[in-house]
Amino acid sequence: MDQSVNPVDGMQGDAQAGMLAAAMLAMAAMPIRLEAADQPLEGGVDPVFGTVRWRTLFCADRTQTGGMVMGIAEFAPGGTLLPHRHSPAEVYFGLEGAALVTVDGVPNAMGPGTALYIPGDAEHGTVAGPDGFRMLYVFPRDRFSEVEYRFSQL
Repeated sequence: MDQSVNPVDGMQGDAQAGMLAAAMLAMAAMPIRLEAADQPLEGGVDPVFGTVRWRTLFCADRTQTGGMVMGIAEFAPGGTLLPHRHSPAEVYFGLEGAALVTVDGVPNAMGPGTALYIPGDAEHGTVAGPDGFRMLYVFPRDRFSEVEYRFSQL
């Protein structure tokens, strides 16, 4: 006869919820490694956004992570992310190719190794150069769905 005891049995709902929250926090504190090429390529189909495509790397909806969303945006030659705003700040880091990112009317040349901080609610848009552009982006949010894009009128 099995004499093992489940430590959760007999606990009140608040205690069970507390144990579950502690377990989830412990899992979120574990390192998570993934391959960018294994993540689905999204976007490129909504003309409101432009032609940009992206791969979400870390997002609480998909990974046991919190506090940031990180992904890679990919632009074909001349590709675009149309001018928009969102409440959280954002960071871009150039990986390949070149682009012009205009932030509140100020053009910023981007290329490999270039970092750009975009303040919250600043209008910004991207146009890739003739060889396309790849960049890392980061938001200080748990989930990409928490970033509400507000596109500017053209």
